[in-house]
Formats: sequence, C-alpha cells, structure tokens
Amino acid sequence: MDEDDRDNWTTRAVCRTADPDELFVDGAAQSRAKTICTGCPVRTECLAHALDNRIEHGVWGGMTDRERRALLRRRPTVTSWRRLLEAARAEHDRSAHPVDSASWKAVG
Repeated sequence: MDEDDRDNWTTRAVCRTADPDELFVDGAAQSRAKTICTGCPVRTECLAHALDNRIEHGVWGGMTDRERRALLRRRPTVTSWRRLLEAARAEHDRSAHPVDSASWKAVG
C-alpha cells in the first residue's frame, strides 16, 4: 500500500455513509456503533488514526473512547500506533497464510 492510499483510508471506510450521530454515542449505544466497524477493510488505519491523534470521542476502529484511553495508558511508550498496528497486521497475515517453500518454488 503506497503513502497516498494509506492517507485516503477514509474513502474505503464502511462508516463513510453512516450517520455520524451513530458513531458518537454513549453507553449501550456504543456496542451497536462498534458493529459498524465489523469487517471494515480500514479498521486498522481508523484505530491508528484515533490513537495517534488522541481522539477522545466516538467509536473508531471498533474501539470506544474508554477502550482507547485504557490502551493508551497500558502502552504509554508507543510513538506510532499506525506503525505498530500495520506491523501486527502484516505478521498476522504472514502467520495466517504461510508460504509453503515447495509451493513458492513452483510459482517462482
């Protein structure tokens, strides 16, 4: 993914057509708001944006403001959530789809 594509993640967000009032709610309504994030292709970018910019309100990347504050308190030394979450996603993708060396040789 190139830099321009990473910076335009909002155009691919599932919530881009949702009513913003659905994402900036309190209490039990937050659980409903989080379901909008389920399966969103840019959930990681959204969460990283909220964490890196210390956004205090709303559901971002499937996390409530309270959940994000708790995460920030647990990991105070993280300087770039975007780098951390992208690295974690890449590692997950590698472990979820291991490349069999024999298959790779057949392709390559």
